[in-house]
Amino acid sequence: MIEHLSIPTEAGTFDAIASGPEDGRPVLLLHGFPEAAIEWEHQVAVLGVNGFRAVAPDQRGYSPGVRPEQASEYTVTHLVGDVIAMADSLGWGTFDLVGHDWGGAVAWWTAIEHPDRLRSLAVFSTPHPGALKTALQTDEEQRMRSQYMLDWRERSTEKRMLDNNAHALKQMFEWRVRPSHVEEYVQRLSEPGALTAALNWYRAGKPHGTADKVGVKTMYVWSTEDVAFGSAAAFETEKWCTGAYRFEMVEDVSHWIPEEIPEAASSLLLEHLS
Repeated sequence: MIEHLSIPTEAGTFDAIASGPEDGRPVLLLHGFPEAAIEWEHQVAVLGVNGFRAVAPDQRGYSPGVRPEQASEYTVTHLVGDVIAMADSLGWGTFDLVGHDWGGAVAWWTAIEHPDRLRSLAVFSTPHPGALKTALQTDEEQRMRSQYMLDWRERSTEKRMLDNNAHALKQMFEWRVRPSHVEEYVQRLSEPGALTAALNWYRAGKPHGTADKVGVKTMYVWSTEDVAFGSAAAFETEKWCTGAYRFEMVEDVSHWIPEEIPEAASSLLLEHLS
């Protein structure tokens, strides 16, 4: 049911998982930190069975074939460029885009900068960047939640996360993600240079562009137990969406929505895409 793909681009070759007929409606799914494409394993399979062509890549730094050394090569401009380059390589003129965590941020920025390429947008956990900026300016709780983004820029982060059999890295998942996936994430990020590449997403600096409003059809899913993003940014996100907008709040679920409640997340995606 799940295929393994290589997606060649000028930046290098991205590894990916995929499912569904080649001529199915294309859906690209972007993972977060510290995960990989298999975060979307359940959703990719379900979408494939339902006739979509679902592809989830290991993004820049996570794919060994696209792992530049400098933090300056992990800006939002590079990450959005990768999305468009992968879609072009796959022969997709327009496509549905799905993202979670950092992948959600990249999905928002892709919708802002390339609305003509997207049929729809679905984001789990991560609020619109404009909404997050507002929350950081007005909500002390969100500033506290987001402090890790600054802390992880420190060069001691890799050692701290991987020490003691990667205890700190494993703890991030709050025992809400299946152990086999956690072990695979830890194994991948323990490869030489891999964790540094993933952390370079945080070290690359703020986006240069303006976080404009999004006009494409959008679904935003936020969970009440999310440690990274609070309600202020979640509720603010609607103000940044001018097209058809659907907000789903899931109770008693952590930040790791696609993996903690895979069946429910897949159902929401199918409803959104229909």
